[in-house]
Amino acid sequence: MATITHKGNPIHTSGALPALGSKAPDFKLTGSDLKDVGLADFAGKVKVLNINPSLDTGICALSAKRFDSELAKIGGAVALNVSRDLPFAASRFCKGEGLTTIVPLSEMRNRDFGLAYGVAIEDGAIAGLLSRSVVVIDKEDRIVYTEQVPEIGREPDYVAALAAARKAVG
Repeated sequence: MATITHKGNPIHTSGALPALGSKAPDFKLTGSDLKDVGLADFAGKVKVLNINPSLDTGICALSAKRFDSELAKIGGAVALNVSRDLPFAASRFCKGEGLTTIVPLSEMRNRDFGLAYGVAIEDGAIAGLLSRSVVVIDKEDRIVYTEQVPEIGREPDYVAALAAARKAVG
């Protein structure tokens, strides 16, 4: 369990992010087309998981836009936005913002992702959502970078995450 804050108040997640160098836990998330999506759907690519509570909040929207813009410049990498937003809402957000690189994925049907990655928020005002985190997974599905943002209201360390993605692409 990790302790982070929401507006300065301590909250807890279901566990810890996967260890660096470990095999990334597979997942079954729901894509915009309502089909199940897993790691195998992005085989051979570097995957940047932009995990957040909801695209309907300012910081979550900013991080999705930033990763969409920055990862468009890195061939061989894909940005996966993971939240508990409904696929329809996430897709509408991406289309409305002109985002073309980021892939919105939802825990709508299966809540195993948040548990496997240790990011399910267990208590506090936003219990039931996912904590703001970034996980970079290399082409062989190994974890090469993680960050659990200590305060939900802050943006992730884009520089470090993008450097890890560039290095993983080679």
